[in-house]
Amino acid sequence: MEWGGAGNWYKQEVMNERAIELARVIWAYHQLGQEAERAEWMVVFGTNDTRVAEYAAEMYGRGYAERMVITGGMAHGGDLLATGWTRPEAEVFADVAAERGAPREKMLLEPRAMNTAENIRFTRALLEERGERPEKVLLVMKPFMQRRVWATMAVEWAGMGATVTSPTMTLEEYFTPELPAERIIPIMMGDLQRIWVYGRRGWSAVQRVPGEVLEAYRELVKMGFTQHLLEGEAEPDGE
Repeated sequence: MEWGGAGNWYKQEVMNERAIELARVIWAYHQLGQEAERAEWMVVFGTNDTRVAEYAAEMYGRGYAERMVITGGMAHGGDLLATGWTRPEAEVFADVAAERGAPREKMLLEPRAMNTAENIRFTRALLEERGERPEKVLLVMKPFMQRRVWATMAVEWAGMGATVTSPTMTLEEYFTPELPAERIIPIMMGDLQRIWVYGRRGWSAVQRVPGEVLEAYRELVKMGFTQHLLEGEAEPDGE
């Protein structure tokens, strides 16, 4: 498998059915299957996929939250998560959500966060600065960020009532020309590795990684889907 620089992803011939089959295992693990619950505030996590902002606007329109915080800075450039945008993710997402009917006066923007922990930490601080003390929040993110966000909440905003929700789709439905399998699978792999690495470091709650998920991870590593992995990190203990 070869990496050809920005815009030139993996050779297409390696994107076989086995790789997709393994990726489905990891896709399923990343999601928690929670039922969205209504909350005072919705927290929308910026990313390179504006379908999250569209979904947040839909959930607002269905009455799932009274107001929303949209969080995300300009964290990525030249890597798999790069957006190519010249503005923070929060600002781009706000425009998309407004186009889908979410009123701007019901939005707060948090445009500084550079990672998931900062998304939560800065959102919490922003609400506290405004004297807001919600009892419950609804967390909105791309499907394969659910587990990481949930685990990070346990450290950064322990005790806050929350549920997570994402656009409902299969792995194959998630792929687009801009977000193809060759790009998304390595990102999911990196997010999976960070679940146990950050758990060890105390940056998020420790999560059990089932054997079949770890085996899928190992096989995809052998296939070469390693571009978003942290180097020199051991696998989970006891698996």
